[in-house]
Amino acid sequence: MKKFLSLHKIPLLIFLSCCAFYLAFSYDLERTDFFKLLSLWGGLFVLSYKFFQLQRYNLKILLAAAIIFRLLFLFAIPNLSQDFYRFIWDGRLLLEGINPYLMTPAEYFSSGDLPFSGAQELYEGMSSLSARNPTNYPPLNQLFFALAALFGGNSILTSVVWLRIFIIAADIGIFYFGRKLLRNLKFPESNIFLYLLNPLVIIELTGNLHFEGVMLFFLLAALYILQCQKWLFSALFFSCSIAVKLIPLIFLPLLFRRLGWKRALVYYAATGIILLLFFLPFLSGAFAENFFSSINLWFQKFEFNASIYYLIRWIGYEVEGYNIIGYAGPALAGVVFVSILFMAILKQNQEMRGLLTSMMFGMVIYLLLATTVHPWYLATPLLLSVFTRYKFVQVWSLMVALSYFAYSQPDYEENLWIIALEYVVIFGVMVYEVIKFQATNSKFQ
Repeated sequence: MKKFLSLHKIPLLIFLSCCAFYLAFSYDLERTDFFKLLSLWGGLFVLSYKFFQLQRYNLKILLAAAIIFRLLFLFAIPNLSQDFYRFIWDGRLLLEGINPYLMTPAEYFSSGDLPFSGAQELYEGMSSLSARNPTNYPPLNQLFFALAALFGGNSILTSVVWLRIFIIAADIGIFYFGRKLLRNLKFPESNIFLYLLNPLVIIELTGNLHFEGVMLFFLLAALYILQCQKWLFSALFFSCSIAVKLIPLIFLPLLFRRLGWKRALVYYAATGIILLLFFLPFLSGAFAENFFSSINLWFQKFEFNASIYYLIRWIGYEVEGYNIIGYAGPALAGVVFVSILFMAILKQNQEMRGLLTSMMFGMVIYLLLATTVHPWYLATPLLLSVFTRYKFVQVWSLMVALSYFAYSQPDYEENLWIIALEYVVIFGVMVYEVIKFQATNSKFQ
């Protein structure tokens, strides 16, 4: 035992320090305490990366640490996001046999007809933005909400625990498929822990219950199965990924080169049919109106932690004298769509390494042009980056913590100088890496 401790003294101290930081984060942090949040986030980033470096050849220890860090959050109520109240609300509606897409929580309260017991507490817990708008969570995500509500009964904490169990299980699945995919691509298998040990992933997904991790489990499974040439089976998992979060839709065109046009058309058709089956129980005129109007809000109403869009907004104020988000948001979405189509024709997408790199950059383009970039949105490019040579998304996962400054202000007002600092660092590292790897590729051609 003494010999073990002497050999592993530093990794053990780092592990225990991480545990202490995560406990402080989960049980002793207010979202308004920006400097404490930033200190814990930054400290965890440095400590976790050092722990990864010291133990990168011991996957069992890394996996055990990744799971333990997540389990520390198990009984904590999320402290950086109120979204989980809406998750449980939607789940309880489903248990009552009510379509969650048809009415907003605010509409239920204005009518005076509460749909289930405990509705008042959930309504008061969620943000006014969530309460006033229709749900935009796809059907498979709704199923997880319903299961958490079923197993959790009338207890919010028990429902939270079950939501967290689903997300932790998805991360274990990401380890399973990620390790296999890395091995096939001739990358170190330990690279998957650049995602699994990243504090952003642990805090925002496990801690704050965002379901990007579940979506990414299905996406990674689809990509691994696609590499194994079982492309129709891959379409099933790809559909499940979209049915948790819609974001993988932007990756579909990038599969064209990998599959060839005949298989691609069948793949797209299979994905569409399976998605339709997921949505079928909820379909109605009201569903379509509410669901798509909710999605539209992300392009025409919501603003948070944006980069290029904020520059365009400033120009709009100077030229037009008002916020031009109603025009700029859809226009930028169009630029993303055209960029993805252009990337879809690249020859490099025929190989899995090239495809994964294109997917990462496709998601990066989407986020750099988006009007809203919450920290947990980075989970997708972060996971994709571990299958590439690029590491600038790792830096972004640290810098994005600066966006939480807005929550320390009375009116949630962003400091644009802080946002500028975040993106100057990100763009600087990204441009450096792009130039560096292009020069390396040219050297060996």
